[in-house]
Amino acid sequence: MPLDAICLAGVREELRGRIRGMKVDKIQQPERDMVILSLRGAGAPPCRLLISAGTGDARVHLTGYRFDNPGSPPMFCMLLRKHLIGARIADIEQPPAERVLGLILEAPDAMGVVTEKRLTVELIGRMSNIILTDRDGIIIDCLRRVGGELSDKRDVLPGLFYRPPKAQQGKIDPLCVTADRWREMFLRADEKTADGWLLSNFTALSPLICRELSWRAYGEADAHIGRIGDGGEALSREFFELTGNAKAGRFEPWVLMDADSALRDFSYTRIMQYENAMDSRRFEDFSAMLDEYYTRAAQQTRVRQRASATLRAVKTARDRLIRKLAAQQAELEKTADRNKYRECGDIITSNMHLMKKGQHVLTAQDFYSGGGASRDIALDPLKTPQQNAAKYYKDYTKAKNAERYLTEQIALGSSELEYLDSVLHELELADGARDLGEIRSELMQTGYVKAQKQAKEKPLPSEPMRFVSSGGMQILAGRNNTQNDKLTLKTASKSDIWLHAQKVHGAHVVISCGGATPDEASLHEAASIAAWFSSARGGGRIPVDYALVKHVKKPPGGRPGMVVYSDHRTIAATPDEALVARLRSLPGNC
Repeated sequence: MPLDAICLAGVREELRGRIRGMKVDKIQQPERDMVILSLRGAGAPPCRLLISAGTGDARVHLTGYRFDNPGSPPMFCMLLRKHLIGARIADIEQPPAERVLGLILEAPDAMGVVTEKRLTVELIGRMSNIILTDRDGIIIDCLRRVGGELSDKRDVLPGLFYRPPKAQQGKIDPLCVTADRWREMFLRADEKTADGWLLSNFTALSPLICRELSWRAYGEADAHIGRIGDGGEALSREFFELTGNAKAGRFEPWVLMDADSALRDFSYTRIMQYENAMDSRRFEDFSAMLDEYYTRAAQQTRVRQRASATLRAVKTARDRLIRKLAAQQAELEKTADRNKYRECGDIITSNMHLMKKGQHVLTAQDFYSGGGASRDIALDPLKTPQQNAAKYYKDYTKAKNAERYLTEQIALGSSELEYLDSVLHELELADGARDLGEIRSELMQTGYVKAQKQAKEKPLPSEPMRFVSSGGMQILAGRNNTQNDKLTLKTASKSDIWLHAQKVHGAHVVISCGGATPDEASLHEAASIAAWFSSARGGGRIPVDYALVKHVKKPPGGRPGMVVYSDHRTIAATPDEALVARLRSLPGNC
């Protein structure tokens, strides 16, 4: 469902309690229609407020995700920095039954005098916008400028007075309707279904909520008004219970999940109309719910789009290598019978006195069979007996050399295939443009993708994922092969603990213990992190090897991310996503 007005009211109340009084410390615009405000102060932990005006995912909430900044900040971002850095959030307002939030900010002007500014977020579908106005309501600038022929309703341009979106005509605010007004409206109902009547007469109610009210009242999501025998009393009871909770500020963030645990919908009240077809899950707050529902999915979509060309190149190289290995394996199997060539040569050599030039077949005693049987050996009639024997010896030597060569090439190819599989695993785990850039750079160095011209500004390398165990120990995990090498072989202390899922691709995990022995809880948590960031995380318990970093070495000629280790122990770990999310250390997160 979209973030409707009542759900947005729940978000507003939550944000009021968490960020009111905080100051804007940093501003970034990672995407064309997304702004992130980093907030500090007011005795609260630092946090980041995500404001999106995207079509289909417009929203406002606190986020725990990190976003990569573009090479140069957009003009709108620079303008927001000019006016809002250091501003204090005085209040958050919402017009009645509207999908509009207004952040009231107290910001110093060019002369240092504190003045009021307003950042208005309109979450209205394709026309969603972020608008900055001064204390008099004059638009300073906006994310989407609309004016002239592009708009037949209102202009949104710098220098104009801000006019809010027009309210929906013919609809009533459900939080203001009385019981008498309800009965009067229901008696004139001409829609066929209860949910259709609710949707056409009341603003701020989404189709999902209208169907839910119908289901709660009559056990049908699309109950027919003509068959309702109570005059709408049950529907009225459910309606006023819902609106009463909303007016009292009693909101509950719930999501709907399908059989694969994918998030399908969300609401500010528990949705029960799907019964056993979908599961429900309640979140602690709206920010966590919206972050999970929108931000995670959006990041995964963006990463998949950006990674498509790299993924295609790696899969093409992998498929080509698999075919090559299959052909080499078939050739190797043929060399298993190479001794028969030597035997034929020996039998010809022992029977040269019986042979003549031009002979097609030699039938002679097979002294290799042990039973006195004879063997028919094909001959080249154009060759002498000595030349036929030499040919068989040559075929034997050729097959023997081929076995050695093919064995070496298959070993190299298997190692290369393992490396490509690890890169595919990295691409699945990549969560931003920086991660993808490092993986692509690695593939350029190894020759799998063509080198491109270097940008003038070299991007800063990404940092390993950071976690803090329940025992207070820092745990680091590499995001890709290059980072795994750097973390294990350069950054980590020799006395730190290194972990890796056994015999599968995955992240290098290091417990920074400074020579101390990690407690059992920290060791098990680090093992769970290694299991989660491995290619086997879809299974049950996974064996995870751990050893001192000093016992982990890079093999000669080893590809990025490949190491050998000794003096290790093994622990069984469960890939627990909830545990990993809880332990992850995100500076600036609430």
